[in-house]
Amino acid sequence: MPRSGGGFSGPLSAIAVAGIALGVVVMVMAVSILRGFQADIGGKVAGFGSHMTVTGFATSDAYADTPVAVDSTLMEAMRAVPGVRHVQCYATKGAMVKTADQIYGIMFRGLGAGYDTSFYRSCLVEGRLPQPSADSMASNDVLISSTIGNKLGLKVGDKMRTYFWHGDSYRSRAFKVCGIYNTDLAEMDELYVVGDLRQVQRIEGWGDSMVGGYELLVDDFDALDATALRVAAVLPYDLALHTIVSQHPALFSWLDLLNANITLILIIMCLVSAVAIVSALLIMIFEKGTTIGLLKALGASNAAVRRIFALKAGGLIATGIVIGDAVALAMSLAQSRWHLLTLDPESYSMAYVPVEINAWVYVAISLGTAAVCTAALLLPAAYISRVSPAKTMREL
Repeated sequence: MPRSGGGFSGPLSAIAVAGIALGVVVMVMAVSILRGFQADIGGKVAGFGSHMTVTGFATSDAYADTPVAVDSTLMEAMRAVPGVRHVQCYATKGAMVKTADQIYGIMFRGLGAGYDTSFYRSCLVEGRLPQPSADSMASNDVLISSTIGNKLGLKVGDKMRTYFWHGDSYRSRAFKVCGIYNTDLAEMDELYVVGDLRQVQRIEGWGDSMVGGYELLVDDFDALDATALRVAAVLPYDLALHTIVSQHPALFSWLDLLNANITLILIIMCLVSAVAIVSALLIMIFEKGTTIGLLKALGASNAAVRRIFALKAGGLIATGIVIGDAVALAMSLAQSRWHLLTLDPESYSMAYVPVEINAWVYVAISLGTAAVCTAALLLPAAYISRVSPAKTMREL
């Protein structure tokens, strides 16, 4: 039976291309989803507490901040630190919300003038954000989560009677619900009500010169530690710096743990791609054994023959990688646009599968796949040197 013509190399080449493409799709989507998941969860946590927080060293109870003096010179120094995008003032205060039939504990988060509200704006599902008063009076507008609204039966436009602890007594405020937000991050949605910083200042008797602390947003979260070191260098001795990672260690340890799972997926899919291309090339070499022998008999060297099959294998590898990247990009764009894959918000803290489209992910996985598959070609290439021209000529 002849070894050329109707052999297995054609279908197996298609299978090899499909295997490589599938491996690339799985690897790209796994990394893109992981990065999207980490960015989404990290962004939500940072939205409630920024990337870095500067507070006083003095201890305080869990329901109120230790006040720090507003220092415009210090704020400018922090803004000038490379990597810092924005500096803003805030204050928090524990309170109880009372309705006709319920009492519910909250943390009132007061935002100062110039606060970056883009996070709350992105999570707004109804109404509007709190608007600061034109005069020195504190605004009574508050933004509540849909979780709190559902539990207390509050909606936009309702009054919200709130009681704040102050020493051995309490102070009450009648807020107006101006908007409702939803982040799907249960531990935050169940706790925070957002309003005017001046409300906390008035309740605590601080005046306009004291705040609960400063929040800093950074340009690059991956460089958070390096930026934190530069910020710490400009802080006075009586202020402490906290990063979002140090404030939520369990959450970010869990997110880092997901990297181990992705690493395992990358290793497995690289092996799958390598096995696919090696299998295709070995079958091709077996089928073309007579041709290899004839080429050697005519004076072709092992290196020259290997080059021919390497070019063929390279074409298969490149085709598989291009198809895989194209399919992964199409899937990512579709998921980002239409949110085709949904999740249970209570279990995953998000309503759909997040996908981060990053060109460097595609480049790194494509180059890595090409390198692994190319290295795997050493096995079938070694077999070429074992083909004997004399034995081939006798079989003709």
